[in-house]
Amino acid sequence: MTQQLLMIEDDARLAAMVGEYLRQSGYGFTHAGDGASGLAALEASPPDLVILDLMLPDMDGLEICRRIKGQASDSARPAVLMLTAKGDPMDRIVGLEIGADDYLPKPFEPRELLARIRAVLRRGGEAGGGDAAGGTHKVMRFGSLEIDRDARTVSVSGNPC
Repeated sequence: MTQQLLMIEDDARLAAMVGEYLRQSGYGFTHAGDGASGLAALEASPPDLVILDLMLPDMDGLEICRRIKGQASDSARPAVLMLTAKGDPMDRIVGLEIGADDYLPKPFEPRELLARIRAVLRRGGEAGGGDAAGGTHKVMRFGSLEIDRDARTVSVSGNPC
């Protein structure tokens, strides 16, 4: 199944360029030009990942990120990659602390954007742990460390922490 991406970005030319590049790379792509239509698109057809601009004409991208990350179900919560002209280190820190899975300042290289999208989706973002209809139960293992995201548990050598 093709992974679906939603870009919430007010620059239509940039969105068209990114959309074409990502479609050629095998992703489904939808564009929303403002926060309200982005939130509506999220409701209508939840994507695997949202590419989010912070400076939108009708609402702050940080507020959109808060709403996405505040959804009740982990399985319905898409990953968020912030793609914005706000590249100051403090802006990056705030974006990541609000809940973004990654942050890429503009201007950017399309290949780097693609690599970051792949990395976030590979890590699972929020949506990668399985689907609500009984998808895979994901446990990450690093040596003797086990992290069960669904059960929200951590254990070392089989002993709960």
